[in-house]
Amino acid sequence: MFAYVGSRTTRARNARGAGISVYRLDEEQRRLTLVQVLGDLVNPSFLALNERGDCLYSVHGDEQEVSAFRVDRASGELMLLATQGCGGKNPVHLALDPAGRDLVVSNHLSGTVAVLPVLGDGSLGPVKQLVPLPGAPGPHRIEQPFSKPHFNPFDPSGRFIALPDKGLDRIFTFRFDDGHLSPTTPAHVEARECSGPRHITFHKNKPWAFAVNELDSTVTAYAFDSNAGTLKARQILSTLPQTYTGNSRASEIEIDPSQRFLYASNRGFDSIAVFAIDETTGLLSFIEAVPSQGRTPRYFTISPNGCTMFVLNEDSDSIITMARSAMTGKLTPIDDAISCGSPVCMVFSPES
Repeated sequence: MFAYVGSRTTRARNARGAGISVYRLDEEQRRLTLVQVLGDLVNPSFLALNERGDCLYSVHGDEQEVSAFRVDRASGELMLLATQGCGGKNPVHLALDPAGRDLVVSNHLSGTVAVLPVLGDGSLGPVKQLVPLPGAPGPHRIEQPFSKPHFNPFDPSGRFIALPDKGLDRIFTFRFDDGHLSPTTPAHVEARECSGPRHITFHKNKPWAFAVNELDSTVTAYAFDSNAGTLKARQILSTLPQTYTGNSRASEIEIDPSQRFLYASNRGFDSIAVFAIDETTGLLSFIEAVPSQGRTPRYFTISPNGCTMFVLNEDSDSIITMARSAMTGKLTPIDDAISCGSPVCMVFSPES
């Protein structure tokens, strides 16, 4: 199995990344061994693999393009296939539809979501749909000047997309049918004013979703109508301990493979917040916040077997390995930090 790590690379971002790093992940899924660094790439800051694991896709943060790469399944190494315009500025997230026929991209500084067709060789065709996200900006005078979509995952059925918009304090929902986005009814759910919803994750077995709100460092639990594709807020909790009084911004969110625990990262109070998910109600309870062992954990992810979490500390150029308890959800740092310049995303190849 291989792990692919995207990074920030430009001086404008004060970045030290070299491109996309490819690592071999051992059988216990706890140790990473560097295989390749594919350089000469501008901010390959979020990645997605297709289901077969033979094509990797990357946005180019602060630019207006996305790229497709051929993956050698035996060695894990990458080769650039082609780069394609995404119809907007600063693409920040991308997701393949379950059939692998289309790629959906969030254009953070253009307030749009784009759909690009995946061609037969895995490369991308020109944008075939570009959808603007309407609404009044939130009250934060710096962070909310206009629409700022930040994430666009598919729900477990693959029929809907949820799209948190940090600039509008909204989460939009779309039906995805035959490669085309159409708004649900209603088309969005309002988030708490000045919360800045950033990323969202769906429970695989229950009609629940959870969004991390960047600006006020909270997590919102939602009921998800799997027929209509709409969300309804049910609970909001801080990602920070009650005793922390400083500034912080939340970033990433993920549910563990057992669907019993939820994690969110804090930047400022550099840590990973751990929550238990009530298996009956879907409501959250805060367990702890574990130091990330570095600065600015922009991203983290759990290994496919659920035993390990990798924490990507963007501003200390490190990947931290943490053991994860399947019983309690708690995290324990293990091994030394892996040096990696400005890491911001990690995805795993499918198991053979």
